[in-house]
Amino acid sequence: MAYAYWKSNKRSDIAVFDLFFRKNPFKGEFTLFAGLDECLKYLKNFHFSRSDIEYLRTVLPPTTEEEFFSYLNELNTHDVTVFAVPEGSVVFPKVPVIRLEGPLPIVQLLETTLLTLVNYASLVATNAARFRMAAGPETALLEFGLRRAQGPDGGLSASRYCYIGGFDGTSNVLAGKLFGIPVKGTHAHAFVNSFTYVDEIKCRTLKSRDGSMEKDLVQLSLECRDRIAPVVGVLASETSEGELAAFIAYALAFPDGFLCLIDTYDVHRSGLPNFCAVAMALNSLGYRAQGIRLDSGDLAYLSVITRQTFKAVAEKFDMPWFSDLNIVASNDINEETIHSLNQQLPFPTQNLSQRVILDHQPPQGHSINSFGIGTHLVTCQKQPALGCVFKLVSVNSVPRIKLSEDVEKVTMPGKKDAYRLFGHDGNALVDLLQKPDEEAPQPGKRVLCRHPFQESKRAYVSPAKVVPLYKCFWRKGQVCHDIPTLKEVRDVAQQSLNSLRTDHKRALNPTPYKVSVSDKLYQFIHELWLENAPIGELS
Repeated sequence: MAYAYWKSNKRSDIAVFDLFFRKNPFKGEFTLFAGLDECLKYLKNFHFSRSDIEYLRTVLPPTTEEEFFSYLNELNTHDVTVFAVPEGSVVFPKVPVIRLEGPLPIVQLLETTLLTLVNYASLVATNAARFRMAAGPETALLEFGLRRAQGPDGGLSASRYCYIGGFDGTSNVLAGKLFGIPVKGTHAHAFVNSFTYVDEIKCRTLKSRDGSMEKDLVQLSLECRDRIAPVVGVLASETSEGELAAFIAYALAFPDGFLCLIDTYDVHRSGLPNFCAVAMALNSLGYRAQGIRLDSGDLAYLSVITRQTFKAVAEKFDMPWFSDLNIVASNDINEETIHSLNQQLPFPTQNLSQRVILDHQPPQGHSINSFGIGTHLVTCQKQPALGCVFKLVSVNSVPRIKLSEDVEKVTMPGKKDAYRLFGHDGNALVDLLQKPDEEAPQPGKRVLCRHPFQESKRAYVSPAKVVPLYKCFWRKGQVCHDIPTLKEVRDVAQQSLNSLRTDHKRALNPTPYKVSVSDKLYQFIHELWLENAPIGELS
């Protein structure tokens, strides 16, 4: 295409392209915009190297004129201007998230890369935000997706954009190094399986947290296991010695970060008592364990058993903090799993193992306070692509429109400005697109908002607040607006989500958010539509 533009002497034509999407993902009614920072980095470094040009010589037709390769050699983005919605903002279908203006061949060459950088980033950030809303604000969410991601680049991108969407940490250490995301994780089943006897532990002693003493943690743990057994309702001989050895070894390595995977053999008969024994031993040296992870089985039921065990141990041995240890759940969790767990009725006391000492309050449906989520998060199994498009809307200030028998695919021509109108309750009411020569909507001043294509759908809106959506981020080869840190983008995302009504964000049958056009833009779209639509003839 670039060569055809060049050969047609259109290399100096100034084009405007809109990057937008047509439908929100995951059957929802919102999307988080992400990937802008990477787009700006790409613009800054855009060029064709000598090796690029030599390769293009081998794939373009032999008739390609030599001057075109010289043209490619000199290309840069200094004449491109980029307006965009700030990264992290909630965005909606049909509203361009990026508007690019510049020489037609150059902007056309940017299309595929910009779509790649925005599509996946926005999809994953939106997916993460939905997990966050399903889990609630108090539940910790950890991204465990690197092993299941679409390659190392996909895994690294996923860690970054899951954090923007509301996750608290990642198991991806490289993402921690590059982006400053908190790194969290536990050991695997292999670590437990690698031990058989406690005698395998050669370095057995651990200094107390205050450094005042040093004791044999193996011996302390064995003693604590005998004391724990009656409380948990198991015999010490029932527990796996190899698992106990693994937990002790892990505690010796991470006394301040002791969090164990307890379902390698049997949660109730082995994993729980072994964990509690080592946690008590650590406590005698001034350390506090972090909690456990469940990776299989009935997560709700096992979490309740675990929490009740923690409470029983806390009461029996006067360790109040033990009641609140973390219970992390993993095991191929998706958004629906979390909703299902949160909607479960409380377990009847008599259905719990009678060997667990229960308090007088009936246990809740689950006691999980942290989720480790991988496959369904980073691969977006529910919807693997967002479907952003890159459409030409103007050439040399002449608006262009793409028509289609599918009305949803008809583009809105010309350069447009976008505004978000807020109600008196502080919630977003509608996004309004209008022509650049129109007066911007004003707070308290009534404005007519129309559906872009359905004539009867229209309403007057008197906004309490008006926020312009676009800022200029790139002009004359330079970033011209402050680029926020990853943490700041994450904060923008949360604030933007908070500005939406709850019914727009609910998981089941959310209320559609309205995207409208001004009356002037509506008339303009339909006049241009009629001008460009061919007139049939019947005979």
